Amino acid sequence: MNRVLPVPGGQGERFSQVTAMRKPTLFLPAIGILVILFGSPARAFHQGTYTPRVPADQLEEIQEIESPFETSAEHIEAGRKIFFGKGMCVSCHLLTGKGKFLPGHAPRNFTDKKWQDARTDGELMWVLRNGSPGTGMPRHVGVAITEEEGWNVIQFIRTFRGR
Repeated sequence: MNRVLPVPGGQGERFSQVTAMRKPTLFLPAIGILVILFGSPARAFHQGTYTPRVPADQLEEIQEIESPFETSAEHIEAGRKIFFGKGMCVSCHLLTGKGKFLPGHAPRNFTDKKWQDARTDGELMWVLRNGSPGTGMPRHVGVAITEEEGWNVIQFIRTFRGR
């Protein structure tokens, strides 16, 4: 069965409906091939949720670093303001701290108790200073926020544990 589709200028073009239906059928496998080709290297580089981002030769030293600030309501509130404000953390980690889905690697889910228990404040500061290799997480300390603001954000991130 053929049908006529109008085109600018009043002329029509005949084509079979079978041909029209084949185009989406070819398009979907092509997208799948692109995801396999370009998605795999990102997954291979990013090893997993609980894998430290700090290079192995620095990990022990970085894990021993503690915040220079005592945990307090004032620091948590200051961190909340940075998280939702100029730090722009909320744009990827969302209001809930669970992170939004992104191709390749979703932002960290701060409500994950296992992740919260596994990562030290020193490791979190390292990521704020250097970004997170294999993910879309850029460096923030020294670019968008100060080191003190980074420590405050870490205190606020800790409040998401188990939510």
